[in-house]
This record gives sequence, C-alpha cells and structure tokens, in this order.
Amino acid sequence: MPEHIRRGNATRSKHRAPIEHVFAYQKAVMGMTIRIIGMARARTKIGMANIVYNIRRL
Repeated sequence: MPEHIRRGNATRSKHRAPIEHVFAYQKAVMGMTIRIIGMARARTKIGMANIVYNIRRL
C-alpha cells in the first residue's frame, strides 16, 4: 500500500473509531433497531438512545 494512502486511512480511522463505538454499543447493549414508520418517530427514538448513552457514561 502506498504511504499516502496509509496516512489517509490512519487519519480517517482516528475520526471514525470513537463514533463507531457509540453505534456498536447502542446496537449491541441497547438492542437498537429502527422499525418505526415515520422520520419524526425514528429521530425521537435515536435521540432518546443518545440521551441514555450519555447518561450512562456519566
């Protein structure tokens, strides 16, 4: 793999890893699946899961 591609992948990985950890936690521990009709309800469910995740981190 060329060096410039390796550096780019490392930079992207540093930004993605903390975000993907949150989604993996919500999916595995909270059982987060979105099976709701309507964007407003889906946004509400995701927002509530984010609030619960942040409270648990406290």
